[in-house]
Amino acid sequence: MARRNRSGDGLAGGAGRKPTIYDLARRSGASPSTVSAVLSGKATERRIKPATALAIEALAAELGYVPNLQARGLRRERSGLVGLIIATHEDRFFSSLSQSFDTRARRRGHCPVIASTLRNPEEEARVVRTLISYKIDALFIAGATDAEALREICAAARLPHVFIDLPSLGAPSVVTDNRLGAERLTRTLLRGAPVAASRLERPLFLGGVAGDFATVSRLDGFRKVCAEMGLAASDDQVLLCGYDPRRATATLEALCARLGGLPKALFINSLPVFEGVLRLFAALPDGAFTDIAIGCFDYDPFAAFLSFPVTMMRQDADGLVDRAYEVLDAGDFTPRLIAVEPRLIEPRTLYDHAS
Repeated sequence: MARRNRSGDGLAGGAGRKPTIYDLARRSGASPSTVSAVLSGKATERRIKPATALAIEALAAELGYVPNLQARGLRRERSGLVGLIIATHEDRFFSSLSQSFDTRARRRGHCPVIASTLRNPEEEARVVRTLISYKIDALFIAGATDAEALREICAAARLPHVFIDLPSLGAPSVVTDNRLGAERLTRTLLRGAPVAASRLERPLFLGGVAGDFATVSRLDGFRKVCAEMGLAASDDQVLLCGYDPRRATATLEALCARLGGLPKALFINSLPVFEGVLRLFAALPDGAFTDIAIGCFDYDPFAAFLSFPVTMMRQDADGLVDRAYEVLDAGDFTPRLIAVEPRLIEPRTLYDHAS
């Protein structure tokens, strides 16, 4: 004899088997198509009586019915899964981007799938292929190191995709307006410096990768403002040490040994690099920072509580994801660059998330 559930009616197949639409149909007296319509939210469209719909929904809850989303996705050729790949979870910008994507995907009834690729192009390709094998409906690609390779993989699979942060030449890309942000940060950094301009003759740009879209754009903005203010910005003032904090520490430490002290104006290209700078600063006395202008292209609220002022440029994670979803919703995948303006955060202030 088949074991009975708590309501007393047996379910064919015995204990442990999940109830199906046919079980619900038999118990409710409705047809399987009626049960399916109710549970897929089409009761009104099918003109099913509200009382019938409520009874079916109550029975489904009582029996613990869970729809087979994979089978439903195969029938509709949609899985309900939407993916995001990011460079790393450790960086506050990417974690903010991840949280924003998660919130917006759920609002649309999607199931978000998020994976980091550790800035490794081979891992990027592997992760993208894996997500495609799970029949995701769309993919957002943030911080790609080899955007064109990923674009080719997605195009071959006919997968809708949008790039965020670092662009692709052949796909819609939503990016921070890095040049504009760098101009504002550099201008604020130099004009608001606690020392005379004559002592800021050689401002330093620290961090990033040569040829990287964001780094190139920010460096253009940095050099433009330096030129406007009559300050040099030669190659030896640009230290592209990547994004690893320990490498940033070693690079700045070597520079300080060469200069005989800290530079008077320091443009820090990203939070991981800022972390590396703080590793060095932690070993210095507080007085070492009294005449240094420091700016970081990224935002961390804890910087407001440091013993020295730091000007920060906050990238708009919510705006980036919103614009990327607009591309996806519109279905227009024409290659283009969509820039989202970042926000300058003055020293000793916090970003107001409600604004």
